[in-house]
Amino acid sequence: MSREFRYILRITGTDVDGALKMQYALKRIKGVNLSLANAILKKAEIDLDKRAGFLTEAEVERIEQIIEDPPKFGIPSWLLNRRKDLETGKDLHFIRADLDLRTKMDIKQMKELKSWRGYRHAYGLKVRGQRTRTTGRKGKAVGVKVKKRKM
Repeated sequence: MSREFRYILRITGTDVDGALKMQYALKRIKGVNLSLANAILKKAEIDLDKRAGFLTEAEVERIEQIIEDPPKFGIPSWLLNRRKDLETGKDLHFIRADLDLRTKMDIKQMKELKSWRGYRHAYGLKVRGQRTRTTGRKGKAVGVKVKKRKM
């Protein structure tokens, strides 16, 4: 059990700053928000004010196990990012590259089904009901043409 400080820590394949408090250090992992980080730390019985650089290898391993399968450790389903999965019907939680891949697959499925959201994704428009009259314009700015004056 070493008590030396580590400036960079590796948790679930992500480099984490050792100077951060634990809840904010876990937030650096894609797919883990502040509420889930707090729940993970409480299940792992780690102090919230502890700096990430002072974690032991056993504590890091325990955190990784909880992040990999949160429902197994009693974390409520409303904290997970994939509730009632369409394929399996189970509550799942994805992190890092799995989360990106699953999001891309969902968008692709919406496009194939030709749903309204899929249509908006396919045409590069706003998806969540925002206005598009003045915002969300892409490309070259189009303004008023000014005629050149002859002298």
